[in-house]
Amino acid sequence: LAIASCAGKATVDQLQQLLTPDIVETNWRKWWDATKPLLKKSGLFHIPVKKTDPILLLERETSPEERLINEFNQAKGLKERIRVVEEIIKAAPEISNLQLIASEIVDSLNKEISAFMASQTALALEAIFARDQLIQLAKLEPNPNQPTATDVWNQGNDIANVFEKIGPQKRKQAIESLKAARPNDWPQLLINIINTVSAKVCHVIAEALIQAGYLDQLKSLISKHILEKSASSELLLWLLKERSALYADILGANVLRAALSAIDRDRFSDKRSSKLQEYLVADQNLIADLLQTAELDEVRDLTRYIQMTPAFSDERDRRVLLGRIIKLYPSIQSLITAETVRQEQPLIVSWESLERKRAEYEELVHKKLPAIARDIAHALSYGDLRENAEYKAAKETQRLLLQQKAELEAMLAKAQATDFSQVTGEVVEPGTVVTIVDVESGISETITILGAWENDPDRNIISYLSPIAQALMGKKVEDLVEVQFSSTPHTYRIVAIKPYYTATPESKLSTVQSTKSHLSTPQQSTTDPSQPSGIPSEAPAESNQSEFS
Repeated sequence: LAIASCAGKATVDQLQQLLTPDIVETNWRKWWDATKPLLKKSGLFHIPVKKTDPILLLERETSPEERLINEFNQAKGLKERIRVVEEIIKAAPEISNLQLIASEIVDSLNKEISAFMASQTALALEAIFARDQLIQLAKLEPNPNQPTATDVWNQGNDIANVFEKIGPQKRKQAIESLKAARPNDWPQLLINIINTVSAKVCHVIAEALIQAGYLDQLKSLISKHILEKSASSELLLWLLKERSALYADILGANVLRAALSAIDRDRFSDKRSSKLQEYLVADQNLIADLLQTAELDEVRDLTRYIQMTPAFSDERDRRVLLGRIIKLYPSIQSLITAETVRQEQPLIVSWESLERKRAEYEELVHKKLPAIARDIAHALSYGDLRENAEYKAAKETQRLLLQQKAELEAMLAKAQATDFSQVTGEVVEPGTVVTIVDVESGISETITILGAWENDPDRNIISYLSPIAQALMGKKVEDLVEVQFSSTPHTYRIVAIKPYYTATPESKLSTVQSTKSHLSTPQQSTTDPSQPSGIPSEAPAESNQSEFS
């Protein structure tokens, strides 16, 4: 009656306005979800795929098979046809001439599957699954030349991309088809991609590997990525959510360190995601679970890292994590207090790194931000923003770039540049080259300690803010220093300290002065740029990737 009153067609929104609250008093969504299948089954209505399209009252009752075959023929694209085939499969017991209908549909699907196998592999695979199920239900003889799942897996596709794009409910079926197609190397294929896929796909892959007896190989790979700090945010997100007894021997402080490194690494990634950071903060038991057996030195290292990393755009997240660490290890409170005092000191940087950072800022302000503004303007020309994916993506990119701009401004405003020419080499300080010897093994290592933004693992150049540099700071030749490395404490003796000196071109002074003036507030602009200014709480020091970080 409601649809008839609207000239035989009405959208879902129109029906809701007509029927609530007089007919459907509460919970419209629940009522509509229960009613929609009944309308389809009645044969009196045409239910469109798009929610915004109107429901049509038909002139005569149509049988289920007639309705479904019409829907299949009218469906636009392979994805929509797969949906109709799945409806036919559900309604199979009610369809009298299933074999005839299935035969027509299978022939049509085979043509489209062949066309889509290379360009939209995941969609083609879903179509193969639906087609094979329909063939089985209708008891048809498969065409020996029809494309199969084995054909899909043997054509050299990007396997990770297939698992990401295929429907979540089809991923287990996809793995089973991969196992059948590649019986000898499927475990290695899955192990190879687990660090490149989403957390949800990681779960399905891990489940398949464990069931087949490949737990040790899986754990070995995860441990390797954690140790090398190359584990992806998605892999770590899955591992932290899982946290089962199966992974007890690889879960610990090193996983938290890897997670923080991943968050830091992802800050300027094209595929940046905040899911891992949000989970670290949201799971109230996570810190306790990971640090319950940690050594105090490990906890100190992690605390410094959390304080210094610029990855936390929301300072509340940083404080939440630090608060949970203090609850477990109250003695860390003094470290945080001391670190706050230390962060009020100047941020020492080299002239070269300051120029690089300013060039990065200039490119952001004069190239990247104007470019994304043009992209947004272009996306706006398409009209309706509610379903404008290009506009939403451009706005998200703009948000990240503006956040990056704020971080760079904070870092540049706090920087105090030097050429390290005043360093004497009497004690370890920024601008020194330090040779240390492992007391136990006798192995020596020479480390160059420079400014906050210096980091070159290949040349053993590290920031003075890194944990190893902080442990050495202020020490003299023959002093002993204990350093935590790979969860194991090492005692080193300082055997030599030399000054590291780089001459400063006169032209660099004006460059830095203009940088300070450009980024400062009106009150700050009158300050002598050679004077130190405080380091912000977001700790602008770059993440150190050397083995001593």
